[in-house]
Amino acid sequence: MARSLDTRTLLVCAAVGVATGLLGAVAGWVTIAVLAAAPVVYGFVLGVHVLPGVIAQRLLRRPGAALATHVLAALVSSAFAPMYLWQFLLTALLFGGVQEASAAIGRYRSWSPLRLIATAVAIGALVAVAVAFAADLENLALWAQVLYIVLAVAGPVAWSIVGLSVSAALRRAGVAGTEASRQG
Repeated sequence: MARSLDTRTLLVCAAVGVATGLLGAVAGWVTIAVLAAAPVVYGFVLGVHVLPGVIAQRLLRRPGAALATHVLAALVSSAFAPMYLWQFLLTALLFGGVQEASAAIGRYRSWSPLRLIATAVAIGALVAVAVAFAADLENLALWAQVLYIVLAVAGPVAWSIVGLSVSAALRRAGVAGTEASRQG
């Protein structure tokens, strides 16, 4: 694990964490309006929090990169939306933990987009279940319940696709470095 969190890796994790943390802060502030006006969209908004891990894993291909980047992103988000400090940190640990577990199951050898998308589906299912309790889903009309579940799963998937695009652009720009590029 020490090799995976060398200085260059931590600097890239920090840069990705800052950028995605800013998006997380925006999502935090948008959540207030979303919950008031269109609560069925909340799971989709929450899906933005998969970005740190997707970008870090696809770009760096190192054990621990997703979790480190998630925690850094949560700290940045908290600076701009401090009332969500614990939500940001717990989301970082949950999403980053699921992404790290997914990579660990493959013994940190598979960094394919398919694995990252499958992980996003699993995170979306967790989001759908967890937020259903908080959103009083049973009080919504049946169509809204179905839409909520679809958007809760689609959110992490859509944001993962964005993350894959960002990581591809960063890799083309040389951010990944030569060692990570050789790993495929």
